[in-house]
Amino acid sequence: MEFSPKSKQHIDSCRFCWMCHHICPIGNATGLERNTARARALSLSLVARDAIDYSDDVISNVYECALCGACVADCTTGWDPVMFTKEARLKAALDGHLPKYIMDMVSNVMEKGSIYGKIDTDKIPDFKPSDTLLFIGEVTRAKGCAKNAVELLQRAGVDFTVLKDEPNSGYSMDFMLGASAETKAVMEKCAKVLSNYKTVICYDPSDAKVMLREYKEWGIELKPEVVTFTAFVAGLIKDGKLKVNKTDLVFTPQDSAFLARDLEETQPVRNILSACGNLREMLLNRKETVLAGNSIMHEYMGDVMKKVAKNRWVNAKNMDAKILVTECPAEYMGLMEVKPDDIELMTIEEAVLKCL
Repeated sequence: MEFSPKSKQHIDSCRFCWMCHHICPIGNATGLERNTARARALSLSLVARDAIDYSDDVISNVYECALCGACVADCTTGWDPVMFTKEARLKAALDGHLPKYIMDMVSNVMEKGSIYGKIDTDKIPDFKPSDTLLFIGEVTRAKGCAKNAVELLQRAGVDFTVLKDEPNSGYSMDFMLGASAETKAVMEKCAKVLSNYKTVICYDPSDAKVMLREYKEWGIELKPEVVTFTAFVAGLIKDGKLKVNKTDLVFTPQDSAFLARDLEETQPVRNILSACGNLREMLLNRKETVLAGNSIMHEYMGDVMKKVAKNRWVNAKNMDAKILVTECPAEYMGLMEVKPDDIELMTIEEAVLKCL
């Protein structure tokens, strides 16, 4: 099996230390060596040397990684397990050996625009045309329609619209297949729709991540200005368009890995919560944040993702958190599924609405 020279270099080098053991949210949830970046690199190194087959078990292991980048951020030697894991997924797709649970979701995206299949758009109200688009994202469209986010923007007097027939950003395809022609086609279709707008506010950080990073890397032209929902709300508060009351509430931000590591955006959420109340940080925060949920993996590793969320609640309890605030819909849903009774959970818009 052939890997690119760069990936092969990382695969051959990323298996001698143990740093990934304490930082991998999946490995910490399962307690299995196979879920560490070190073990994955070792198995793929054997595959690259034709010492073992790229078997169903090895391919399944490749999909047990959340691609959260914790191992990359914590690796002092500079190796990138996310890079070679995504390339290994692409190789499985090109060889026609994708697991059925992945193939089913890929087919849903290609045929119906979402990993969940056809999304009921009746719950999404009609909006007037505007040159500013609130991009909801496939997770929130399938599980809920971001009512509080819409309310917050409306209360700030923002002129915006929402699409009923919203295109897939390409995040889920990038996660499942990596740099495939199919992934690029989905992204190009989305970029064409977005060209009708001057500003795109991405509610889901995963969509912002692919639009601001992968589109650029793949040479996909994106005409509008893309801004994360968190950064946009922080701007509304700074400009006085949202007037919040500083309360005695104590907020603890759950940094999204997409924002903190991929986009290096960590201050807007803190500006928002500091304006609304007081901050109490997690021990592991900003670029050291720990994943609390992944919507795609929840579809085929639901029990493991519950353990991932439970572990993050343990972190929150250890810091005596009172209100945990999320920026990512997948993390909110994962945390809510196993929420303890003695800590509140809010989305960033819920926290702001509470303090208006």
